[in-house]
Amino acid sequence: MNVFIADDEQIILEGLKYVIDWNSIGFSLCGTASDGADAYNQIMALSPDLVLMDIRMPKLNGIEVVRKAVTNGYKGKFIILSGVADFKLAQSAMRCGVDFYLTKPIDEDELERAVVSVKKDIMETQHTQSIYEQYKSKARNQILNEILQGTADISKLDLKELNLEANLYQVISYENYNQSFAYQTWDFEKLIRVTNKDSHSFDVISSDMRHIILLKGDFAISQFKRLIEHYRMTPQKGSPLDSIFISYGRIVSRLSEVPISYEEVKKLTVRRFFCKENQHVVSYEQLADIKDIPVLIHKDTYQIYSQKILGYIQSRNTMQLKDTLNELSELMQTVSATIQDIKLTLLDIYISVKQQLLQLFPNSEIPVPPNATVISLFEKKYYLYEIMDFLWEQFDLMMRIVGVSNSSNVLDDIKYYIDHNYDKDLKLESIAPLFGYSSSYLGKLFSKDGVNFNTYLDTVRIREARKLLVNPNLKVYEIAEKVGYKDVNYFHIKFKKYTNTSPAEYRKNALPS
Repeated sequence: MNVFIADDEQIILEGLKYVIDWNSIGFSLCGTASDGADAYNQIMALSPDLVLMDIRMPKLNGIEVVRKAVTNGYKGKFIILSGVADFKLAQSAMRCGVDFYLTKPIDEDELERAVVSVKKDIMETQHTQSIYEQYKSKARNQILNEILQGTADISKLDLKELNLEANLYQVISYENYNQSFAYQTWDFEKLIRVTNKDSHSFDVISSDMRHIILLKGDFAISQFKRLIEHYRMTPQKGSPLDSIFISYGRIVSRLSEVPISYEEVKKLTVRRFFCKENQHVVSYEQLADIKDIPVLIHKDTYQIYSQKILGYIQSRNTMQLKDTLNELSELMQTVSATIQDIKLTLLDIYISVKQQLLQLFPNSEIPVPPNATVISLFEKKYYLYEIMDFLWEQFDLMMRIVGVSNSSNVLDDIKYYIDHNYDKDLKLESIAPLFGYSSSYLGKLFSKDGVNFNTYLDTVRIREARKLLVNPNLKVYEIAEKVGYKDVNYFHIKFKKYTNTSPAEYRKNALPS
């Protein structure tokens, strides 16, 4: 704590510096004065914790200094020294705010007791003030949260006292761009180049790793707009915006409309998952691109897209594969689902494609990561584009390995596809788009080859059925399903047509006696 000493007698002034061991009590001398006017000016400039002052000094006496200092906001303590023991003078001094009135010559022990008592009062006041400030801060944060949520009774708030009077308001959020690092973000006051004494320009409401900020007034909002315009493009490495991510709601003219801006920020925070690479800013204007009617993730979405992707991989149709992944990405941006549900849907598609390819091509060495590794990777991804990039890399790799028939003839490619997918409900109309042709054109290609599509498909299915019939543990109806015939009777008809025998007779002749 700091002590200031004032006395018009130089000898006494020097003596007061050393009459007690100020340092051992917890004080350091911050200044001295020999007249009242100088004492007052230094007290107001230095704001010492304690002033030790003679009552009779030129220009301003001690009581006048006390009265003037207290009137103008000085909060420290006073010990007045007087050469006379005047009760009325002492009473007058106490009414002005003096804590102790001591008479000269100074008794060292009495002065030390007075100083120690003053120190105790100062510490208790500081402690009480600290508690008060904590409660005040909590109360203010509570009020700000209620304003954001739209639950505050604004008519009962003293907006001037709370520094909430403004002609314009805007809610923004800023957080680390790289969510995997917990480094400290830039100081917002420096970022938009405003002074924010007593929260005059903006209020900060911290939430997890984000900072919700309520901008107040023309200047703060215009400075924020300048920042956004300056960093609209991809920020340079090391610049402030390179390390932070900002979302902002609309500007409103009433405090009661602040929840509108805040709700937009909350929606944008969720939409961060759908941002493009190196995108550091999202605004409420982008919410207009989101459909009002939410699209639910259909339970069969992963099956539909996994079959499409599986087909394009096997048919080596790169363009269709890319288009399908783009279509899937756009769909995920319109669905009414949590980020976790979107990740799970994309994960299901990947695992389904991978497992089917491994079943179709058991002898192909496809260097795919284990499911547990992919699950962990998806959980750590913060953006949709990162997941879609991973899917493209994986599917492209699969296509290079299994989607090659070593043929330059499109008909051979289609036959290669049928050879590996005969167990599915194949139709010329469903296969043709995989290869980028019309069904009528492919039908003509088969006819020119001398065998139509259905005949080739039946031939492959019956060939595979004959392999399975040598396994006595499989029922005939099970074999029918495994080779793509849902109706066992129809399977019997087809089998007899191509083998001149029934499945049961074929099995009887094929198995050893």
